[in-house]
Amino acid sequence: MAIPGAFGGASVSVRQATQEADKTTMAVDSELTDIAATVYDAIRLVRDPEKDATLEDLNVVSEEGIKVTRFNEDKYLITVEFVPTISHCSLATLIGLCIRVKLMRALPFPFKADIHLAPGSHDTEHEVNKQINDKERVAAALENPNLARVVEECLVERDC
Repeated sequence: MAIPGAFGGASVSVRQATQEADKTTMAVDSELTDIAATVYDAIRLVRDPEKDATLEDLNVVSEEGIKVTRFNEDKYLITVEFVPTISHCSLATLIGLCIRVKLMRALPFPFKADIHLAPGSHDTEHEVNKQINDKERVAAALENPNLARVVEECLVERDC
């Protein structure tokens, strides 16, 4: 079935319109999938503050825990869900801070990051999530020279 064109007699079939919409959706999905892979590649080699291992090695971060959506025309919303190795991990906030700093440094496009613990994975989940997503707390933490040094140590990529 063709849809009569209101402009200069042009017309397009419903099938053609659907195919074009499908192509656009697939292109957007492909773009978001590529960005999610870039995010994962950026954070997977962040080192654990206590253990001599990466967050990927410890299964703290995973590809499944990263979601990317369009925030607006030129900005993305990146959601990173991570799982501490133990439910009372005292360094969960520091790990979240390391993930945030790594994203800030590694991603060349505008984004908003929502970094949080997987539901039920930590005893003080709500408090940790609040701290790692509060701009003022993040800025204050990074002004602390001792904390900034620890973050830098976690972000140094080592040869395997």
